Amino acid sequence: MRARVRKFAHILERLGLAMAGAASGLFVAVHVGSSVSVLTSQAFLLVMMLCGAIGFYLGIDTPQLAFGAGNGKSPRKIDAAEFLSAVGTFLATLVAFFSVGVIVLHGEPHIAWTATVMVGWVLGVAMQIVAGAITRTRA
Repeated sequence: MRARVRKFAHILERLGLAMAGAASGLFVAVHVGSSVSVLTSQAFLLVMMLCGAIGFYLGIDTPQLAFGAGNGKSPRKIDAAEFLSAVGTFLATLVAFFSVGVIVLHGEPHIAWTATVMVGWVLGVAMQIVAGAITRTRA
């Protein structure tokens, strides 16, 4: 019984993270789409939301490597998956936060800032997905 409750709680947590990622993707898509007319389609919104959901589902809460785990000769100093997950999550949420601010305050940032937001989102979510893939191949 206890194991089922823990598993259910973990699934709820992952789904919550996926929804947060989808919402973040929506905010970034609305901000970018309002500045770049080519990116105002529903398909763009859906792709951004799906990428956010996948990235946040896979890339957050990745299990850490045990200290000293490595190639057998020397301990690993940096866990690539943990690092990618942390940086990717920070970057994706930072640009989502910026996008929400622009939307709420009715700002009109320079197109270079909008491009930076888009690049930051893509890099952040890609880092999360790669981190999730790395940890799942370890198991």
